[in-house]
Amino acid sequence: MPTVAVTGHMDLTAATAKRVEIALRRFLAELYGKGGELVGVSCLASGADTLFAEAVVDTGGTLVAVLPSRDYRAAHVTADHAPAFDRLVDAASEVVVMPFDGAERQAYEAANTELIERADMLVAVWDGTPPSGQGGGTADTVQEARRAGVPVRVVWPEGAARVSG
Repeated sequence: MPTVAVTGHMDLTAATAKRVEIALRRFLAELYGKGGELVGVSCLASGADTLFAEAVVDTGGTLVAVLPSRDYRAAHVTADHAPAFDRLVDAASEVVVMPFDGAERQAYEAANTELIERADMLVAVWDGTPPSGQGGGTADTVQEARRAGVPVRVVWPEGAARVSG
């Protein structure tokens, strides 16, 4: 069964989120339609991670949630994202919590490494911007996957944009 992990931007505009949702659902339907069961791996952050996780669950796939730290829900999930986050944690067949008390750079990097180690493919909802130098971001995860030999499928629909500043 194919295991597909996701990385992607959190700060998608509303119009972009809709375009990304459609693109992810089409991609997963094509992949899932080839037979077998789909396993999706996501950190469940707002934006791309959640859109992907919802698509996995809605297509009948198995969801694995990877949380960067023990305090991730309390410290980093906003009130508007909490209902989706909680619903997806409940829907996950497995919840992996990285061994960190706080979601700092090292925790995010470890969570991304866990995603890549589990993945046959990485879907990146990514505008192509280079790494910020802070570590643990979308571009960093894409680079890590490519170094590990994990195929990367970039999803960035025409007209897509991120919320500015």
